Amino acid sequence: MTPFKKITGIIAPLDSSNVDTDQVIPKQFLKSIKRTGFGESLFFDWRYLADGSPDPQFTLNDPAFKGASILITRNNFGCGSSREHAVWAIKQYGFDVVIAPCKQNGDVNIPAFADIFRNNSAKNSLLTIELLEKEVDQIFREVQAHKGLAATIDLETQKIILHTAPEISFSFEIAPAVKKRLLEGLDDIGISLQYETAITSFESGHNAQLSLPGSNGTKSI
Repeated sequence: MTPFKKITGIIAPLDSSNVDTDQVIPKQFLKSIKRTGFGESLFFDWRYLADGSPDPQFTLNDPAFKGASILITRNNFGCGSSREHAVWAIKQYGFDVVIAPCKQNGDVNIPAFADIFRNNSAKNSLLTIELLEKEVDQIFREVQAHKGLAATIDLETQKIILHTAPEISFSFEIAPAVKKRLLEGLDDIGISLQYETAITSFESGHNAQLSLPGSNGTKSI
């Protein structure tokens, strides 16, 4: 997995709440047994018209956002099914970061991201950033006023810097374990290999004859 430390890129807005994984990557594109080729189908039902041509009204088809690597959206992004393909599609399209707000609705806190989507993102080097709703509102306003606005995301300092005049910055929180995983480019196997010495030591002293109860009802220990 490629380490994530700092990126600078264009911000693309997707001003929708509760974007589920079937909207991110529709089910008809999940047939492939490979982990490649999903980017072109990202937001398929929104990006393309019935004749297959790009919908000029959809944000990502606006030339101002071509090559964007930062997606700003609304709360509860990635809800729905647990398909990891949603994260693959976002990454393969070219996004490295998704920013969304948490939202308070009475006594209910609506998260920025669905839990499974957030976990899948961490495993695939996609940085998910949760900000306050008023901060996300401000970013949307700046992007609307300055189409093609670029920002720098610095994971080490946990800062978002909008390259406006003057620049605007936001701080974000991230779980230490997720930060370490992203900074060092560790997938699940990479994390396990950090304990290779301990694993090897355990295996060398492990009795390979340990077994479940056999036909005689006994268990070797």
